[in-house]
Amino acid sequence: MNTGYLYLGIAIVAEVIATSALKASEGFTRPLPSLIVAAGYVTAFYFLSLVLKSVPVGVAYAIWSGAGIVLIGLVGWLVLKQPLDLPAILGMGLIVAGVAVIQLFSTTAAH
Repeated sequence: MNTGYLYLGIAIVAEVIATSALKASEGFTRPLPSLIVAAGYVTAFYFLSLVLKSVPVGVAYAIWSGAGIVLIGLVGWLVLKQPLDLPAILGMGLIVAGVAVIQLFSTTAAH
């Protein structure tokens, strides 16, 4: 397995944690959630920089942003009790399908 994809997974998880803590930071007025946001984004971008040594930037960013969107949507729904309507669910499904197409069929992903 390409370690770039392991690092990408770490970057995605760190970004989701950071973004999830943004609401709790209340505009960076609460120290602990604000620290989680900062640490999460620093970690996410550090690992994303490592990913780019072995994964093309377009592929890495498509996976990173697509997975982030879907995971944040799930966190909002499950943890923050924010509703997801049918268009939101369909849109997220299209994002997942787009990332799958890149991974499965694009020769760019193999470079």
